[in-house]
Amino acid sequence: MAENRDKMAALLVLQALFPLLKVVMGDNRKIKSKFEGVKGKVQFIARDSDGDIGACLVFDNGKLEVVHGVIENPDITFEFANIKRMVKMLGGKPALFRLRGIRNIGLLLKLLALLMNLTLLMPAAKPKDPEKKRLKVKLSIYMMAAALSKYNKLGDPEINAWTEKQPERIYQFSVSGEEDIAAYLRVKAGKTQAGPGLYSRRKPFVHMKFRGVDEALPILVNDINMVKAVEQGYLALEGSPEYSRDIGNFLIRIQGLVMG
Repeated sequence: MAENRDKMAALLVLQALFPLLKVVMGDNRKIKSKFEGVKGKVQFIARDSDGDIGACLVFDNGKLEVVHGVIENPDITFEFANIKRMVKMLGGKPALFRLRGIRNIGLLLKLLALLMNLTLLMPAAKPKDPEKKRLKVKLSIYMMAAALSKYNKLGDPEINAWTEKQPERIYQFSVSGEEDIAAYLRVKAGKTQAGPGLYSRRKPFVHMKFRGVDEALPILVNDINMVKAVEQGYLALEGSPEYSRDIGNFLIRIQGLVMG
């Protein structure tokens, strides 16, 4: 039986991080071209006495769907003996797993090229290429909103208590001058919803606005903390300072949970 911490980390990756692969396929032309005309299903599964967990990546001619759970007859399967091993591997650390479907070498190589883009989310990743810089920032901002919402839905007691006492509020993340690099978290009486873009129906209760892609990078790789980022004009925090701090603390906890 997996520890609750490991299970939560695995579900955060499968349900909040894997959907970001759609963003990669939409923004990375080289990766998108690899999957044109490709159909295939790639299953990730971790065994557990309380019930196996997993997700399947379904490719269909350049499109990707992330299916939660375990499906029948995948073309490739990454099978882990326990959830802890899955968390280690998906967090960028070496871990043993069983690979089924090795004969589908073409699909496997394309998949590995796609998954490599998720390493941009790691704090140690400091890309120099402008397109990779932009993708790192976009993935990071989408991940912030998605992970916070999923963390609440998975039942962390502290974020549950934090969301339960709030009326409808919008927490917005964005980069100035980059309309497609934005995501929001909607909170209302314990429930949360994350989405891409700028929320238009309500003024943000908190808005974390990065001055630009280059200014966002040192914050995302932990070269500069949020206080100094605000002082130097890299980041504008509009709205409640207290709740901005809470958001930052929850994001640090999520990063520690997933990255170990």
